[in-house]
Amino acid sequence: MEFHAEKPIFLQIADSICDRILSGQLKGEERIPSVREYGAELGVNPNTMMRAYEKLTAEEIIYNKRGIGYFVSADAREKILASQKAEFLKVEVPAILRKMELLGLDASIFNK
Repeated sequence: MEFHAEKPIFLQIADSICDRILSGQLKGEERIPSVREYGAELGVNPNTMMRAYEKLTAEEIIYNKRGIGYFVSADAREKILASQKAEFLKVEVPAILRKMELLGLDASIFNK
């Protein structure tokens, strides 16, 4: 995984895990690598991995079975979709609409 400077690494890792859930690479109730395993695989500090796992746990995307490891929540995919749709509508759609207005474009361009 290649990291970009404009976003904290732990957020990029959390986003990557969410992308893997959305794509079906990770499924509900599936065990994911431990903090140390995944950190070693990505070449990042275990504290960075822990921050990513804590964020996903707080969002109820993953959960910890004490002594066993972390697992994908059964409804993780639906939670991620809802969150990403809301973010898209809140941030990206208004930006697109502003840009369209600045460029003198209207919705008719989509009917071509």
